[in-house]
Amino acid sequence: MSKDRIVAAALRLVDEEGADALSMRTLAQRMNSGTATLYRHFANRAEVIGQVVDHMFGEVELKEDEFAGLAWEQVCEAVARGMFEVLGRHPNAAALLAEEIPVGPHALALRERCIAVLLHSGFPPPKAALTYATLARYVLGFAIQLGTPSSGRDEEVPRKASFHDLDPTRFPATVAVADSLPVALETEFSFGLELLIAGLTQSLAGKLR
Repeated sequence: MSKDRIVAAALRLVDEEGADALSMRTLAQRMNSGTATLYRHFANRAEVIGQVVDHMFGEVELKEDEFAGLAWEQVCEAVARGMFEVLGRHPNAAALLAEEIPVGPHALALRERCIAVLLHSGFPPPKAALTYATLARYVLGFAIQLGTPSSGRDEEVPRKASFHDLDPTRFPATVAVADSLPVALETEFSFGLELLIAGLTQSLAGKLR
C-alpha cells in the first residue's frame, strides 16, 4: 500500500464525510486495512493531514514559466485564485489547512515562487513574507465557507426574497440594495482580492505602512 494511495483515500474521505471524519481508524476501514499498515507510513493523523494538504497544493496549476513576465499583482491574483479553485473542489478539506501550516514540497514551491516575485518587485523581506501569509489566510477564510450549508446556491432565491420583504421604514438602506443581496461568495472573494492587492500597491509605494 503506497503513501500516495493512502493520501488519495484520505482526501476522498474528507471530501465525502468532512475533515472531522478523518482518523487513522476510519481511514484504515475505508481502505479495508488495519491501522498498523497506515502507521508504517505515517506516525499519526497530523502527518496524514500534512500530506493531504500538500497534495491539494500540488493541484494548483501554476507552472513556474507562467510566472515569467507577470507583474507581482498578477502573480498574487493567480496564486489566490488557483488556491481558491482547488479548495472549491475540496471544500471540506479547507478546515485541514487551519490545523497544519503547509510545509510540504508543493506548498513550499508555491510559496517560494510567489515570494521570489515579491522580493524581485521591491517588497522588503518582512513585507514579502507577510503578504504571502495574508494572501493565503484570505483564501482560507473564504474557502472554509465553501463547505458550509449557507454557501449553497439553492438558498439564494429565498434569502434574496427575505431582503425585499423587510420593512422599508426600519431598514431603508438594506431594502435599497436588496436587488444586490445576498452577495455571492465568489463575487465577494473577487472584490476583496482586488481591494487587498490595491492596498498592497499603496503599501509598496510607501503610502501605507
